[in-house]
Amino acid sequence: MKSLKAILGVFCSVLFLSGCNYLDLVPEDDVLSIDKVFQTRTGALQWMTDTYLGANEPMYHWNYNPAILGADEYTGNDYARKSRFLTLLYIPDGLQSALSPYDDIWAYNKTYYYIRHCNTFLQKIKEVANLKPGELLRWTAQIKAVKAFYYFELLKRYGPFVLVPENIDVWASLEEMRQPRNSIDDCFGEIVKLLDEAIPDLQLFREKDGEMQDFFSKEAAMGLKSRVLLYAASPLFNGGVPQYKDLKNRDGRLLFPQDVDKEKWRIAAEYADEAILYLEGQGYKLFQGTTTESTPLLNTMRDLELSQWAVSDMNPTSESIMLVASANLFCQELLPRLGNSSSDSYYNSMLFGDLGTNIKMVNKYYTANGLPIEEDKTWKYGNGYTMAQEKDPAYTNVIPLGEDVLSLHLQREPRFYASIAAPGLYWKLGNSSAENFLVDTRQGGLFGLKKDRVDASVSQNITGYYVKKGTRSDCALNDYLNTMQAKVGQTAVVMRLAEIYLNAAEAWNEYEGPNGAHRDNIFNRLNDIRERAGIPTVQESWNKYGINSTKYNDQKGLRDIIHRERTIEFMFEGHRFWDIRRWGAGLTEGLNEKPLGWKVVGKTWREFYNNYQGPVVVWNKASFDPSRDYFWPIRSEEVNISGIVQNPGW
Repeated sequence: MKSLKAILGVFCSVLFLSGCNYLDLVPEDDVLSIDKVFQTRTGALQWMTDTYLGANEPMYHWNYNPAILGADEYTGNDYARKSRFLTLLYIPDGLQSALSPYDDIWAYNKTYYYIRHCNTFLQKIKEVANLKPGELLRWTAQIKAVKAFYYFELLKRYGPFVLVPENIDVWASLEEMRQPRNSIDDCFGEIVKLLDEAIPDLQLFREKDGEMQDFFSKEAAMGLKSRVLLYAASPLFNGGVPQYKDLKNRDGRLLFPQDVDKEKWRIAAEYADEAILYLEGQGYKLFQGTTTESTPLLNTMRDLELSQWAVSDMNPTSESIMLVASANLFCQELLPRLGNSSSDSYYNSMLFGDLGTNIKMVNKYYTANGLPIEEDKTWKYGNGYTMAQEKDPAYTNVIPLGEDVLSLHLQREPRFYASIAAPGLYWKLGNSSAENFLVDTRQGGLFGLKKDRVDASVSQNITGYYVKKGTRSDCALNDYLNTMQAKVGQTAVVMRLAEIYLNAAEAWNEYEGPNGAHRDNIFNRLNDIRERAGIPTVQESWNKYGINSTKYNDQKGLRDIIHRERTIEFMFEGHRFWDIRRWGAGLTEGLNEKPLGWKVVGKTWREFYNNYQGPVVVWNKASFDPSRDYFWPIRSEEVNISGIVQNPGW
């Protein structure tokens, strides 16, 4: 019986811990009981620290947060998958499996293990005798916040899950352990309840001492609640995706709403406004104001770059509302290994550059007028697949002036130039003028293939486009990791104030459209984002340059604008994966489309750009099945043992 319970993913854990830090406290036959752990503040703090161990990686790590590699933003070949072990790239390939799911957190030693840790802490923390004043409330709030986070991770992946308000004894009967999934509304309700209980007692980030830096702050919990409420109102979870309406537990209880509840959008909108008001009152704002660069465009690009970074562990940028301890090593997959050996001054053997982006993402960015290419009546380059020249000095050190460049890369918005290193443009990688590199991705070029063919046994960029976002332009390549960590420490930004702005805009538009009482809320939030991005307001862009000048006055049209704005602003930050799913937009967003790029074996620009006939397929796998792929499968073995109902299509 005990061996069977050991693989019941929902409920099984251990009551005694061995081989842990607790052994340093009160060893007794090499095992500490839970009661003894909670006799001291030190033991309780260690328990709380261990309870957070399952949270950091799903927040930021590319192999544990499926939203980083699981959408369509990054493109890599087999070297990235097999040699660099970027296995979550198999999700957009369509290789998810119920037998052995990728990023399977519904398991006895994954998320439910940490939820059990949360429950134990909440049960035992009152027994600790030597807590400092205020710590009982603050530490309890910490664990409620992280439990809400764990619940939300389950919900995003699996939809309805099993709530565990209290631990079930591991020696309980099998039937007691075979709990059914809770409804999606019950799951959201419990997550919000935990956050509501936690937020009043959490400290602001700046109020926390070093011992508490890695735990939830008040602003992080508020940001998480805003995100949770937005998801709760979205079509996937709110009766808007029909393939899930009939999902039932084995007792016949429906797990999804049968009708759309418009009021959920109002709740999400009002809370986003409340959170923005509070955070702005605490000094949070969009990061902008750089004046040290040589042109306004370069200043804007620097603002956009730094908005992604915590300046240091203890001094985050004004936009960073959720931080996580991180080694920031994903840059190894993005940055190019230039040169062939250490004799090249910019060579760095720790960089691989095996991930690039693709034409779909390039085309997502706006023109300089703040419009999609296909909606800008002043765009003069057609499909963008011809060569042209830029002569405007505003683009100095961004585009080679007076030289032939692919026209698709001209007259684009600053977020494009700040986020993507496009062929033929400049990429600043260090503080000297000599480190403003021309991105020559032709075969034999500095950024191009070193071999005469695409070879899955070596690191190669197979699209021709590198990703700047998430890297630092002020760190030289030859010592990038050390320089970067000296600048920013061990901290990564996982939520920005910009997200709450766009949450508010989306929710108010869905609730009442662009002509309701909260019209100003919608456009002010959108335009704040656009102003920082260096593009005109929504109204100015569509009125002056748009093919459909009234698009933003229609709810559906404004929805399209908001979705596009969100896609661009958070490109490569782990939002698009979940946004596409909550919108129910897997097919309309083209998750079945194979990634396109350029012929990276080309030695001339004409060869590289496919004789100017358009991009080519660079990776032959892409699959999204709307009958199943909005949610993860629960591992087949788990379904058979626990009796839990499986998600549709699996």
